[in-house]
Amino acid sequence: MATRPVGGGEVSGRQAISVEQPLWHALTGYRVLTLCYALALFAMAYGDYEETGRPAVATGYMAVLTVWTALTLRRTSSARRCTRWFLAGDLTVGVTGILLSPVADPADVVVPTLPSIWVAGSVLAFAIKAGWRWAALASSFVGAANLLTAGFTRLTVHNVLLVCVASIAIGYVVEVARASELTLARALRIEAATRERERLGRDIHDGVLQVLAMVRRRAGSQDGDDAELGRLAGEQEAALRRLIHGAAAGVRPSEPTPETVPGPRGESERPAPAVPTGPSTGVPALAEDGDGPELDLGALLALRASEWVTFSGPAGRVELTAEAAREVDAAVAAALDNVRQHAGGPDGTRGRAWILLEDEPAGIVVTVRDDGPGIPAGRLAAAEAQGRLGVSLSIRGRLRDLGGSAEWVSVEGQGTEVELRVPKR
Repeated sequence: MATRPVGGGEVSGRQAISVEQPLWHALTGYRVLTLCYALALFAMAYGDYEETGRPAVATGYMAVLTVWTALTLRRTSSARRCTRWFLAGDLTVGVTGILLSPVADPADVVVPTLPSIWVAGSVLAFAIKAGWRWAALASSFVGAANLLTAGFTRLTVHNVLLVCVASIAIGYVVEVARASELTLARALRIEAATRERERLGRDIHDGVLQVLAMVRRRAGSQDGDDAELGRLAGEQEAALRRLIHGAAAGVRPSEPTPETVPGPRGESERPAPAVPTGPSTGVPALAEDGDGPELDLGALLALRASEWVTFSGPAGRVELTAEAAREVDAAVAAALDNVRQHAGGPDGTRGRAWILLEDEPAGIVVTVRDDGPGIPAGRLAAAEAQGRLGVSLSIRGRLRDLGGSAEWVSVEGQGTEVELRVPKR
């Protein structure tokens, strides 16, 4: 019998929970209830067996049915335990009871067969385990046994068709559920691979690409070997951008490079210095609580203040988990690096930037505003298409991974405002 290694607890990890598992629990309960029902019918008809039939045959079969059901109760708790040998034996017990019914009741006084509706559980086990085709085959054996013992009466044909249609329908539903699980698992793998690629792209963008861009721009204006070095750096930078933008998923490094923090949307010329934390800076690096280590985002962002960056925030601590706080800080660093490059005047004057931190009930909002010339319409999309992924990876990608969002508001000639929202938990 062909079975699929899907569902019923056969998939490890988080996908071990199968949509068909409740069907196995329902089948286990069905077998117990229908056994009690068959025993009750046998007890009520025992006098008829004594008068016109063979009570020893009926009693012996009911004892076997009871013992078999009790001993195999765990077999129908999952697809792994429900083996092909159990299915064959279970169907044999049910069909044997149908064939023994005229032997135990030759006068045909007792209408139900000995196993009664218990035998439908055997067919349903085939449906849940192996799908509608095997369910149809099992129901044909049960139907043939019923027609052989009771004849082609309207009631018999009705019962046979009912069992057949019900088992095929359940088998088909199980197959559809399994196919849906496979599709969902495949989609989750693709999503996970895409996230890993984006994380890898951020790490490369925030470190390697910035260094290559710096080498290209500084060495490209020189002569001789320095010019050749700049040309090679430019080629490698372009190749890496294409790789990040469209290559297959890679493996994310376990930890980001501590010497660099995120830079611009791909236009940076130099890696920015790492943000210090700890007692020497007055910023408590970690604060333990019941939910794990946390950082004061306000203290972290305050380190970004300079002669051209103004920071404003609440007086108290604004705590986030350490990972979330560092990711938000890295996104702010990328936004500031964009300001550093694009918000200056034509005469070489540096633009100014303002960081506003707000602690709202639903989450934390960080706004980075500058007084630069603004972003022309379509510029962000064009930069992403060219492989310049500072906005999509260093900023928007980080906030999306935290369950937050990043929005840009820009009017040409009036500066740019980046609003970063992240939930507290």
